[in-house]
Amino acid sequence: MGLPEVQFISIEEYLETERNALCKHEYYQGEVFAMSGASLPHNLIFKNTFINLGIKLQGKTCQPFGSDLRVHIPKNTMFTYPDITIICGDPETLDDKTDTVTNPSVIIEILSKTTRDYDKGQKFTLYRDINSLKEYLLIDSESIRIEKYIRNTDDSWLLRDYKMLTDRFIIETIGEELSLEEIYAGVLK
Repeated sequence: MGLPEVQFISIEEYLETERNALCKHEYYQGEVFAMSGASLPHNLIFKNTFINLGIKLQGKTCQPFGSDLRVHIPKNTMFTYPDITIICGDPETLDDKTDTVTNPSVIIEILSKTTRDYDKGQKFTLYRDINSLKEYLLIDSESIRIEKYIRNTDDSWLLRDYKMLTDRFIIETIGEELSLEEIYAGVLK
C-alpha cells in the first residue's frame, strides 16, 4: 500500500474554498495544509503583543492585524495566516475581496512545539520572498526567547536574540519598543 496521492489545486480553487471554510488552511504550490489551534500560552502572548502594538500604533500609518488576515506571497504561491502582521501604509490586497494582503512590513509568529521548525525554517525562507517585509519576529511560547530578524539593504538578515524578561527591543520598522515582560505577562509563572 503506497502513500495517498496528493491532490493539487489552483490558487483560484483554493481561494474559493478557503473563503467558505470554517477553519483556516495554508496553500503552497498547489497543496493545502490545515492549520491547528493554539495553546493558552500562545494566545496570551498573542493578546499581550497585539494589545501593546495596537495601543502604540493607534492613529499611525502602520497597523497590526491578527491571524485572520491572510497573506499571499506571489513569488512562491504561498498563502498563510501569520499570528500578527503589521502593514505600513495602505494594505495592498490580492483582489476586491480585501481578505488577502501582499505587503506586510513586519510578521510575528508565535512558536509552539509543532510549528517551531517550520516557522524558523521553510516558512521564513518563503517569507523572505516578500519585498515589503523588513522584520520577522519569532516569539517562543514555551520559554522566554524572542528572535528578531531585520532585513539589511543587501537582502541579508541580521538576527538578534532576547532571552531575559528584563530585555527590551525596538521594532525598527515601526519605531516602537516592546519588553519581554509585557509580552510574557501571565504566561510563565
